[in-house]
This record gives sequence, C-alpha cells and structure tokens, in this order.
Amino acid sequence: MTASARVAGLLLAAGAGRRLGRPKALVEFCGATLLDRGVRLLRTGGCGPVVVVSGAAPLDPPELPQVTVRHNPDWAEGMASSLRTGLAALAEVAEGGAESGAAVVALVDQPLIGPEAVARLIRAHAAGAGIAVAGYGGRPRNPVLLAREHWAAVAAGARGDAGARPFLRARPELVTLVPCDGTGSPDDIDTPEDLARLSAAG
Repeated sequence: MTASARVAGLLLAAGAGRRLGRPKALVEFCGATLLDRGVRLLRTGGCGPVVVVSGAAPLDPPELPQVTVRHNPDWAEGMASSLRTGLAALAEVAEGGAESGAAVVALVDQPLIGPEAVARLIRAHAAGAGIAVAGYGGRPRNPVLLAREHWAAVAAGARGDAGARPFLRARPELVTLVPCDGTGSPDDIDTPEDLARLSAAG
C-alpha cells in the first residue's frame, strides 16, 4: 500500500463506562480485553498505523507494531474530544512521513464487529468514497472511514458524544453507505446485561 493510499485506524477507548461500572477498554470479552479486540479488528481489517485514544484509564497498547496510545485529558467531555485527539495524533504521524489517506474510526465497545466490515470500508475508499459508513439493515452504524481531507472539518464539527455525526448529517452527499450485513454485529456494550448478552453471542 502506498503512502497516499494508506488507511490508518483510530480506536476511541477513553470512556469511563459509568453504566457498566468500569472503563470499557479494560473489560474482558471472550478471552481478550475490548482494547485488544478493537486494535485487532482494525489491524486485521487492513489498517495501519493504529492510534488508540485513552482517557478514564491508562492503557497499554497490545504487543503489535504500529500501535500507539494517545491520552485525551478532556475525555469526560464526550466522544467528540476523543475524536479530535485521535485525528490530531494521526495528522502528526502523517507529518512524520507515514502519511495516511484516510482513517477508519471504531469504538471500543462494539466487540462483535468483524474485520470484513473494515475491509469493505477500505475497498470503498479505494473505489473513490471520501466517507464510507458501515451499514447494517440499511442503517448507518460503525465503523466509519474518513478521508484525510475531511479530518479538519469533522473535528471542528464534533460536539459532545456525537462524534462525526454532525458533519455526516450536514454533508450527506459525501457519504457512501457500505452494506456490512453478515460481517458481524454493531451491538454495543453499555451495561452489565449487554456484556452478558454479547458474551453469549460471541
């Protein structure tokens, strides 16, 4: 993959998991932490390098090459601050010579998303999509691919826990919905009941 075509991965893993009772990134799920599963999702799907945004708890990156952790001191403000932190970190990597043409953004609390969903977003980008969103049952969910030329605008529009959503809703003509049915599930873990249910399914 050439530098211009390189697709980075961004894993948002900063939350405290208040309803769950502990930071989600450190939760064990089917033999691995959600942090490890999220990183491996992005790497197996074709992303590199991968930046993990931490916040409520210190995180050690998995023993994999090209994985770094960037702390977000403003994590309590919501997902938007972590998205801004992560995109800024990826921009710094680009300035260091390993430029990425796009980034796939994933959330740490969706452990049943499959790497094929990430791969489909990357293929959509290679075919010309500037923004590609994984769709399940025709509905946009996660992960989301953002071409580098949109990072600044996405970061500027991010507020609270909405992440990239304000930008995506304001510019629907830029969005390509990529069907990902059959590649996994976008269900997330917010409560102990969610964890038990998804663990049984995983």
